[in-house]
Amino acid sequence: SIDEPPSVLGGMIGSALVGTFLGVLLAYGIVSPMAGRLKQILEQDEMIFHAVKQVVIASLHGWPQPLVVETARSGLGHAYRPGLSELLDALRGR
Repeated sequence: SIDEPPSVLGGMIGSALVGTFLGVLLAYGIVSPMAGRLKQILEQDEMIFHAVKQVVIASLHGWPQPLVVETARSGLGHAYRPGLSELLDALRGR
């Protein structure tokens, strides 16, 4: 293809540049931010399972129930963490 006339080579080079630009744009502009957000979501979901694990282990060790619940609550992210009044109401059965 190197022996083609300049008008044909120009079109081929232009196509290669456009393809490269679109690939970089998609990779850095769409796929990378989407992957970062999915990673955040998975880490938040993982926090819930970690809190459940903390509750089970602390209960098996015989820790007092309020301490067990507070330990698990402090390990949750701010989006999932219940407030102290909500937590106390739930523990009292209200």
